Amino acid sequence: MKRKVTEVIKKYIDKEFHLEKPKSAELGHYATPIAFSLAKELRRPPIIIAQELASKLQNEPVFESVNAINGYINFKLSLDFMDNYASHFLHNPNDFAKGKKDGSILIEFVSANPTGPLHIGHARGAVVGDALCRIGSHLGYKITSEYYVNDAGNQVDLLGLSIFLAGRENILKLNVEFPEQYYRGEYIVDLAHKAAVKFGKNIFGDEKNIVDLSLWGKDEMMELIRQNLNAAKISFDSFISEKSLYPKWEESFEKLQSKCKTYEKDGKVWIKSQEFGDEKDRVVIREDNRPTYLAGDIVYHDCKFSRDFDRYINIWGADHHGYIARVKAAINFMGYDESKLEVILAQMVSLLKGGEPYKMSKRAGNFILMSEVIDEIGSDALRFMFLSKKSDTHLEFDIDELKKDDNSNPVYYVNYAHARINQLFAKCGKRIDDVANVKLTNLNESAQNLLFNALLLPEVLEDAFETRQLQKVTDYLKSLAAVLHKFYNENRVLGSEFEDRYLKLLSIVSLSLRTGLNLIGVNAKEKM
Repeated sequence: MKRKVTEVIKKYIDKEFHLEKPKSAELGHYATPIAFSLAKELRRPPIIIAQELASKLQNEPVFESVNAINGYINFKLSLDFMDNYASHFLHNPNDFAKGKKDGSILIEFVSANPTGPLHIGHARGAVVGDALCRIGSHLGYKITSEYYVNDAGNQVDLLGLSIFLAGRENILKLNVEFPEQYYRGEYIVDLAHKAAVKFGKNIFGDEKNIVDLSLWGKDEMMELIRQNLNAAKISFDSFISEKSLYPKWEESFEKLQSKCKTYEKDGKVWIKSQEFGDEKDRVVIREDNRPTYLAGDIVYHDCKFSRDFDRYINIWGADHHGYIARVKAAINFMGYDESKLEVILAQMVSLLKGGEPYKMSKRAGNFILMSEVIDEIGSDALRFMFLSKKSDTHLEFDIDELKKDDNSNPVYYVNYAHARINQLFAKCGKRIDDVANVKLTNLNESAQNLLFNALLLPEVLEDAFETRQLQKVTDYLKSLAAVLHKFYNENRVLGSEFEDRYLKLLSIVSLSLRTGLNLIGVNAKEKM
């Protein structure tokens, strides 16, 4: 609707302008302050300019009324326009809120080390990334989702050592002296038992076997991570192995050298990232000639940018904030446009249960497993809550609150609105097709307000995606559910003279709720 309103206004105003929501719904559906920006150019009072524009726009059939108030122009859409808009999408529900955006975007998220199951911290970035992919694709962008597997370096070696030691202690029943750093938790013991079945107990008899356990354990963990992701309805178009990219390190390193962006000091090789806003220069090659963790990211981003997407989005944990400048520096030094990379930070999550901190998982050792939370509340509740706040702000919620079947539970509240509409149709024995062509006439103010709100989803999705603030979608769904519940409580639907008109109105509300929920990965319930 907003796009159509913009097109109509542009017939009279050959300038860029902004449409906003009036302070009060009584003033109209949209408003623009364009008269204030034209005042200087035309050397006339904005009040006069607004009045003249309003009188011209008043004749457009899109609007029921156009009013100039203190220099602002307020628009109220005509019921006929909104009705036609609703009818089109009731006949073409799969096209509702779809866009025609151009451009390709590579979105990389999760990318957790393959050394253990996903924990609740990983889950937030995973849900945000997946929802971005779903919404971006719906808007028309060519989206590719990617998981960067950090399978090179000490962490994978440490996984093998941890499995080896767990096998010696729990299977060979030997006294084991554990090092200061190792992975602990029941999942490591489980891996040791699986290794014994696959390779035999003798695998734990010789330290030379740690390398084989590392490689095998990494593959086992990646399979478990995929299972964790599937439980949350998250999938990826590609998985890129860090280890597979290391043979290309020399090529990436030569690009940095060719721009004179590296130097040697203290037996190490450094990148001049401080030139690009980093706190200090960073080591890319150690004294023993091994590339650092940053080197792996440099190669990966070289690989990314060589694939020539229009934009790149990385979703990282908030503790990686300081990492942004050094990675962007490397991208620039290799000859790419670093402004194409956008980093979204996902803050930590605090879980409560009955008002108390949620207990750490025995299976994981020292963190809360994503799979355990999904088992307790389901993926729908997890996804909805993880998208209920901007990703770079701290999120805290109580598991027990999400089990309540009342209005205090936002997931229940939105789903109940959708189920309520579905049950009305079931009760009267009608289908959406039976009312899709009914003309919406003589609707009262609350019905028109509900219709307008139900048709806002397209612009909400676009705004949420472009600003990377997906909480705008969950906020919208809660708001639409509230307007629906209020309308239902104040207006008799079945058996009234407006029955078919109201059912058509509720059909578009149902479509909006269902589409919005689906695009954040939540199933809309038909009955509750």
